[in-house]
This record gives sequence, structure tokens and C-alpha cells, in this order.
Amino acid sequence: MPSRPLPADRLADLLASDRGLSEAEAAERRARFGSNDILEAPPGGWRDLLRDTARDPMIWFLVGVALLFALLGDYVEAAVLAAALLPLAGMDAYLHRRTRASTEGLASRLAASATVRRDGGFRVVPARELVPGDLVEVAPAEAFPADGLVVSGAGLQVDESSLTGEAAPMRKRPLPAEAGLPGEAAAAHWGFAGTRLLAGRATLRVAYTGGSTLYGEIVRSALAGSHARTPLQQAIGRLVTVMLAAALAFCTLLAAIRLVQGHGLVDALISAVTLGVAALPEEFPVVFTVFLGVGVYRLARRQALVRRAVAVENVGRVTCICSDKTGTLTEGRLELSHAVPAEDLTVERLVGLAALAARADSGDPLDAALLATASPGVAAQRLAGFAFTEQRRRETAVLRLPDGTCLAVVKGAPETVFERCADPPAALAAWRERVTAYATTGHKVIACASRPLRAGEPAEAEPEAGYRLAGLLAFEDRLREGVREAVDDCRRAGIRVVMVTGDHPATAEAIAREIGLGGDRPTVVGADAFDAAAFDAATLDAAGGAPAGALLAAADVVARAAPAQKLALVQALQRAGEIVAVTGDGVNDVPALQAADIGIAMGERGTQSAREVAAIVLLDDNFRTIVRAVAEGRQLFLNLQLSFAYLLLIHIPLVLSAALVPLIGHPLLYLPIHIVWLELIIHPTAMLVFQQRPGSGRLLPTARQRRPRFFGPATWLALGLGGLALALIVTFGFERALGPAQDVGHARAMALGALIAAGAAVTVVLGGPATRIAAIVVSASLASLGLLVQVPALARLVHLSPLHLADWGLAAAAAVVAGLAALAVAACLRRSL
Repeated sequence: MPSRPLPADRLADLLASDRGLSEAEAAERRARFGSNDILEAPPGGWRDLLRDTARDPMIWFLVGVALLFALLGDYVEAAVLAAALLPLAGMDAYLHRRTRASTEGLASRLAASATVRRDGGFRVVPARELVPGDLVEVAPAEAFPADGLVVSGAGLQVDESSLTGEAAPMRKRPLPAEAGLPGEAAAAHWGFAGTRLLAGRATLRVAYTGGSTLYGEIVRSALAGSHARTPLQQAIGRLVTVMLAAALAFCTLLAAIRLVQGHGLVDALISAVTLGVAALPEEFPVVFTVFLGVGVYRLARRQALVRRAVAVENVGRVTCICSDKTGTLTEGRLELSHAVPAEDLTVERLVGLAALAARADSGDPLDAALLATASPGVAAQRLAGFAFTEQRRRETAVLRLPDGTCLAVVKGAPETVFERCADPPAALAAWRERVTAYATTGHKVIACASRPLRAGEPAEAEPEAGYRLAGLLAFEDRLREGVREAVDDCRRAGIRVVMVTGDHPATAEAIAREIGLGGDRPTVVGADAFDAAAFDAATLDAAGGAPAGALLAAADVVARAAPAQKLALVQALQRAGEIVAVTGDGVNDVPALQAADIGIAMGERGTQSAREVAAIVLLDDNFRTIVRAVAEGRQLFLNLQLSFAYLLLIHIPLVLSAALVPLIGHPLLYLPIHIVWLELIIHPTAMLVFQQRPGSGRLLPTARQRRPRFFGPATWLALGLGGLALALIVTFGFERALGPAQDVGHARAMALGALIAAGAAVTVVLGGPATRIAAIVVSASLASLGLLVQVPALARLVHLSPLHLADWGLAAAAAVVAGLAALAVAACLRRSL
């Protein structure tokens, strides 16, 4: 879990105090910060359920046809259709609940009430009434009601699996009272909403409530994500529009032909409506939306908080990751490992000089390491400071020493400091060799120099020259665990990784070799070769899409990178056809985060500006988490492809046979009750089976395509041929079973048997029988076929007749053909990865 910043406006002087709020203070804070509501309005109520059910066209189809039969005096058929509303509405209710299961599962883990100190005493209040600043007691087995700092408690162990997915209990300890109000506190001092105290009794000072908690961000993102329209969703919308228009024209044609054939107005109307409902592609957008919601939740469990649903779609298509080094590939905690002072200085003096130019409030890990290492030195008054920037690459401090003299101290990138030193060129050349030696072993190297100010020289101006080199300081930043394996996974999956760092090129190259980036000899390019001019359209055209003479295509590492160069790099990669994910943590990374296909902000050390513009926020700032998110996105997209392939392999023979049989003059193949039966099988299969399909546990490769598409030409061909073959088998089965006796009930049973058996085979091949829901759906569909066909009383009720042994053989043959078609589709999908 990440450390979190401490909000001074919410805690003020309360952190070191044991007092609670008064009711008046609580009311004022509630008006300012809002109630502790994770969800604005809990979803899934009866109104939402009825509204979603009313959107189902199958419901209105059944109601309309039942009323039509009732008006014609066929009350038995009308009653059967009305009864069919019950399982259909029940299925809608189940799917309505199921699509919100992940969000509701999160909400169910929240505390309903809390023991809070108000007006000098503890009382139990609804958890939604908590406000920042409240003092809360949490007993064993209770959930933390908000995000807050542990201020007292011993032997505390917490179940944080709802946020981290880790089953092992996490130890917590109180924040030391003498710490005052630091900028942030480590995760060990935090109690998070939705997590549960396993051992000990904790006292919590609430800092964040409602949607500001980590838990609240996840839940709200999941809700928002399931409703946002993405490029693929828009493409599906266009496809559905075309399919609807085609279905309407086809239904009108069928109705006209049935009238010409002399079947009457009612037959023509029912034929057209039945075909229209069979051809209605309502599952496609619904399935896609469900999968987006599932993706938001799964990525959250991978420590990747999705802020926009488009990220779920795009993250699986990423072909290039531009990653920061410090804190993402490495732990972001610098340790001083080597100090090389000038001949007349000691190590202690060198470190002390560098610490004089450091600032405790800079947030720079290097400054923190210097200040932690330096011994208490001579007190010096800081007269002026000139901060480190990406352009300056140095920090300078002007100080007044106790003897009244003034001293300027500069620390920063060695090449920048060397330029300002008056040391002999031969001596500086020797220092440069030392810099290279340390950098090639992966150390972050800085130089430090100083010079006294001459009498009358203004302290408010930064001295530009005349310094004397004090020495070099080399720092180590350990690699994060699992980074090398994650980079290797990217390489095998065809994902390019570019490390973007402000470090010396030799340091960057050493780190790249250590993580396996670019093999044994990674290509390191200085960012000065990547200025914005190198990426303009004219350069791209002249280089045939490879900017700067193929320099970009070869780069594994971009060193000494400034924010403007990072943005130019991202834009150039996109023009070269890459789907780019880029990491960032500061305000200066905002342009690159906005330009990237997937902007990924750091949750631990990232600024608010970076988190607001990013599509994904990493809760642990780990490169391995990025790769896991990509793997989850790719598996989710594959599952979505398989779900759509299933829908097409069933809908193509369903629609073709529903149109073909009446067109050649036979009675209707599918009656309304049969369409209802088939939809009761198709809906849960498409919604649930493929959504829960287990992954391979590895990062899947994917095709490089900027314009998203579900299937390639080979897959479409396999789907079309497979659907056509099944349509011919179903039609042949109908004709064969109809026979000279014109037994329509037997013929319909044969066609339905072949189609349902084929659907079960497709489900097993594409979805796999490994999950419990797949086994249940397949078993239920085949059981319904046996009951509604072979039990005479039930068969008569749905206008069918029992099948013979030879008929079941034909149904089995349809299942075999369907299975082979599904295997062909799966093989095409694997080749397209």
C-alpha cells in the first residue's frame, strides 16, 4: 500500500492531540468535506432493476406477441408466452445484479457504524456521519470506517486484501506523536476504509472520507467506468445500427413474401417480428459494457486505479511503455554508497558541503539521502537558494558562515558543475573518468563544488563560475523486485520498453543492462538528440516514419530527459504507430501524460495534477504493476473477443435458418417461445462464461494496430463459414424431420436440438469447462433441451415433438461441426495476437 499525504487543512493541530470533535465542529466539517459516503446512491435498487429490465427488447417482444395471441383468442399460447416472462425477467434481474457484483462486493465490506469521540465521550454513530478530524476507535474484527492515521494501538494486524489482493495480514503501528505533521505518512501508519482489523484495538484519526478514500476512488471509478463510451464501444454502436437497419429491411421483405405466399397477415407479422428479435444484436453493446466494468475492478485489484473506462480498452493494446526509472523501475530510495573528496578535503567535509545545498522540503530522494548521511556541521545562514530544474541540472546555495564570510555551494549533474569550475583541465578530465566509472556500474553521480564570495559580490545573484571542485558523490537506487522478469515478459509479448531518465547516460545504460532492457548492449540516446524539432512531420516524412534517421527505432534508453523532450518522444512514438503508455509523477509530466494513449500517474509520489490527468493511477508506483495491468487488459480483450465470437457463431445460423425456412414456403421455424428459450441460454453464456474465463498467467502478445478492431479477416472468414455451415445443418435437420408427414413440431425440435447442441459445443471450446459457471450454463442448456423436447407434456406446451435416436445423432454432428468452427476461430485469434 502507498504512503499518503497528510492534509493539513483537515488535521491541523489534532494529530498530536487525544481530543475528539464537538458536534458543532463535526457539522461544520461535514458541510465542508461532505458525508462519508463511498457511493453517492447505492446502485442495484428495485427502481434501477425495473428500469434496466424495461430496456430489454425481449420483454416487449413477449408482451406484444402475447397480447396479439390473446386478441386472436389463442389464450393458451398467450398464457405460455406470459409465463415465459418470469424466467426472462428473472434472468435480467440476475444479470443486473451480477454486473454490479464487484462494486457491491466492495461496498459490502464498508463499516456501517463507527465508535467516535464527540463532545468529550465515545458514542456509536452511522459511519456516513464521520468527518475528517474525527477520533475513532476500531475493535478487533471491525472494519476501518474511513482512511485515517493510527494514533494508538499495539500488536495491530489488518486484513487489506480488499485493496491489495494480498491475503497476509499487514502490521500497523501508531504514528509517533513527536513527528508533528509531516508531509506524508507511510502505509504502516494508515488504516484504510474497507480493510478489517484482525488483532489489537486501534485509535484512528480520520483524514479522508467518502470518495477521497482509496476505497472510494476504486468504487467510484468502477461505476463511472462502466458507463463511459470508448472508441470500441462507439464502433460497436455503429455496427449495431447497421445490423438493425439490415434486420428491419430483411424483416419487411420476409413479411411481404409470406403475404404473397398466402399465409395471412398474422403469420406475416409474427414471422417478421420473430426474425427481427432473433437478429437483434442487443447483446453486443451490453456484453462490452459489462466487460468494461469488470476490467475496472480487476485492474484495481492489480493496484492500478482506473480513472476513465477507455483505459481498460487501451491498456490491453499497449505496444510501448515509456517508463520513469526512479521509483518505478527502482525503489526510489537513494543511499550514498561512495564519496570521493578532493585531495585537501575529507569525506565528512564533502558530504557536509553537499548537504548545505540540499533542502529538507524539496521532496528529492537525493536531498533526503544527503541530509540523512551528513553529520551535524557548522551552523550556516542560508542567504539565497537557486533550485534544481531540468534545464539547470544543478542547485546552488549562498550561505553566511559563522566567521561572517559568504560561501556559494553548488551540487548537481557532474558535467554541469564541471563547466563552472576553475580547476585545471587535466584534473577535470580525471574527474570525468571517475564519473564514467561509477555511472557504468549503475550509480547516480553528482558533483559538488564551492567558492567564497568576494567582498561586495551580491549574495542574491548565483555565481556562474570560479568554483573549486569538492568531489563526487555516488548513490545507489536498488531495483524493484520482479522488474527484470516484467521487462522480459514485455519483450516476449512484443511490447517495447523505453526507460526515460534524467540520469547520466552511463548510469542509465548500467541500469538498463541490469534489468535486461535491450540485451547486453542497450542503445542509450541522450535527450538532446530528441529535441522537438527532430520530431516534426517533415522529419518523419524524410526518414520514412523513423525520426532522426531511425534513432527513435533503436533507442532503449533516453537519458538526461527533460519534460519537453519526454512529450516529443511520446508524440514521435505515436506517429510511428505505437500505442504508448507513459508514466509520470510531477506537474512537468502532465503534457506527456495527456498526450499518451495511456497516462499512468504514480499514486505514492505523484502530484495531484499528474493524478488528475492520468487515465490510470498506480497505487504502488511499480513497473511490474504496469505490466500486470497490461496483461489483465489483454486477457480481458481476448475474453471479449471469445464472447463476441460465440454470439456470432450462434446468431448467424439462428438468423439464417429463421429466414430461410419461411422463405422457401415452410411454416415458421422458431416461434416466439423458442426465441425466448434460446435467449435464456445465449444471454448468461455471453455475459458470464467468458467474463470469468481464466487467463494463461502470462502476458499475451497482441497485434499492433492504432485503430481498434475485434477480428481480423481470417477470423471473420472462419466465423462466416462456421455460421453458414451450422445454418445449413439446422435447415437440413428441419427438412429431414419434417418429412412427408409434415410434422412441424418434430422438425422444430430437430432444428432447436441441433442449434442448442452446437451452442454448447462452442461454449466448451471457446469458454472452456474449467469454470463453475461454464459447467452450469452448458449443463443447464442441455438439460433444458432434454426436458422440453423429450418430455411429451412439456414438448406439447412449447409446440415440439420428441426426437428419435437418429435425430440426436444429427444434433451431435451439429455439435461436432460447431466445435470445429470454434477451434478454427480460436486458432485465428491466436495467430492474430
